[in-house]
Amino acid sequence: MEPGTIDNLSILYQSSDFIVVNKHWDIRIDSKMWYETLTLQSQLKYRFPELADPDTYYGFRFCHQLDFSTSGALCVALNKAAAGSAYKCFKDRLVTKAYLALVSAHSQVLLLDLSSGKNTTEGMTHMMCIDGTEGCENPKPCQSELIVLEHGSYSGEPVTKVLLQPLTGRTHQLRVHCSAIGHPVVGDFTYSHKKDSSPYRMMLHAYYLRIPTGKELIEVCAPDPFVTTMDSNWVPHHVTHRLDETIQELK
Repeated sequence: MEPGTIDNLSILYQSSDFIVVNKHWDIRIDSKMWYETLTLQSQLKYRFPELADPDTYYGFRFCHQLDFSTSGALCVALNKAAAGSAYKCFKDRLVTKAYLALVSAHSQVLLLDLSSGKNTTEGMTHMMCIDGTEGCENPKPCQSELIVLEHGSYSGEPVTKVLLQPLTGRTHQLRVHCSAIGHPVVGDFTYSHKKDSSPYRMMLHAYYLRIPTGKELIEVCAPDPFVTTMDSNWVPHHVTHRLDETIQELK
């Protein structure tokens, strides 16, 4: 629950070609805004100044993206060849990603198959939306799998801890899908129609990442932040699926 600082970068994996970090929940990956000096980019430059590549705009090659308010496993390539091998894995859909989330109310196991597109409604152009809703432009196929892990409560309200696997790679995909089925991610101010502003963060975390590059297999789990010892507001009541067993099945 501590805010991010320049020197609290958590490393999950490191080789000569890649670093996987556990991105903090309140830090952007990078920023072109002069006033945003604390970013993952600046954390990496502070921790590994000798690894920054002057031929890149941000100093480091990010293999994929996480939203500003999403924490968890993020892979960084340390050279052009490594970035190319990771890009090919993503392009060929060989990468496995799974996220942990607390979602509002009590949900069930679902395959979410809802096309999403850009929201063109005035005041909502930074958002995505589901096909068929007003202002939804150029919707594309979008699939996610939701597996219930535990039912419980957060600050006294019913919530469900879930494992989410994006089967496609659309912008804000998991957040849009959860909101569309009436179970928005706890703390997601944007996709709760600006109603959920109480929690200290959005409860979405990139937990598992597997990238089978030609030279090495990158496979990491970013520690689960949604446990009572980390956040006493979360109180589990009933376990439906165990996280470790679910990840083994996913592999």
